[in-house]
Amino acid sequence: MNLALFDLDHTLIPLDSDYEWGQFLVRIGAVDADEFARRNAAFYAQYEAGTLDPVEYLEFALGTLAQFPRRELDAWHRQFMAEVIEPGIKPAALELLARHRDAGDEIAIITATNRFVTAPIAQALGVNNLIAAEPEVNAEGEITGKLLGIPTSGPGKVIHTNAWLAAQGKTLSSYERSYFYSDSQNDIPLLSAVSNPIATNPNALLKAHAQAQGWPILSLFE
Repeated sequence: MNLALFDLDHTLIPLDSDYEWGQFLVRIGAVDADEFARRNAAFYAQYEAGTLDPVEYLEFALGTLAQFPRRELDAWHRQFMAEVIEPGIKPAALELLARHRDAGDEIAIITATNRFVTAPIAQALGVNNLIAAEPEVNAEGEITGKLLGIPTSGPGKVIHTNAWLAAQGKTLSSYERSYFYSDSQNDIPLLSAVSNPIATNPNALLKAHAQAQGWPILSLFE
């Protein structure tokens, strides 16, 4: 069995689910449009530039979720899936996942975006294993606004992947081949850790790095 790891945003879907969730909250009037849109856009620009402080961003994102009852959040997320995510799921991504599934590979999505936003997306893609930023949830199931553990971004993706494998009694070397598909230079630590890194829909910084390293480049949505 081989291991196939996938980033989510701009890798398996041609959008940033965290950013789009924020924009969705603005559109439905759940948050102050001007202030939230300004902060959301600023964080997204930092992410694109590779300068984002993941803890600062997650505290903002999870703090926003904590303002609302879970029942209301779940209803909004169903609307978000129908209006934004499901129309953005492309056959090419489903076909790539199917090829690994048909080969008998173990498949997981590892994303810097929090589990509340991404769990229904992973389900829609047919992926059971999800490694994501974990929001703290109280005894009543409400999101508190706090982050559990370290962010699942940059070097944190390596830490979380190793911990997930260790819980199964495995390491990356347990697999003949380990693949990781990602679009961003932020994921170079995990791309460098697997045996088969694949720059997928790469931004300019990752594309240059992949070319220098001789890594395959996949344009999934062209």
